[in-house]
Amino acid sequence: MATPNYGYEKRQRELAKKQKKEDKLRAKSQKATGGGRDGLSADAQGLDRAADAGSSGEGAAGPVPGSAS
Repeated sequence: MATPNYGYEKRQRELAKKQKKEDKLRAKSQKATGGGRDGLSADAQGLDRAADAGSSGEGAAGPVPGSAS
């Protein structure tokens, strides 16, 4: 039987705690400044815009070289 890797588990707990703290601070700062689009953070808004731009039908890379069209 494998032994538990307590160091890894501790690091994961620390990362989760740090992420939660950052999210809380981000939400608090958005609330103080009036918020963003639908309460999303700037990072999430950027991801939304990137997803919208990528769904134009042709794809980000364009046509495949060597394909007959």
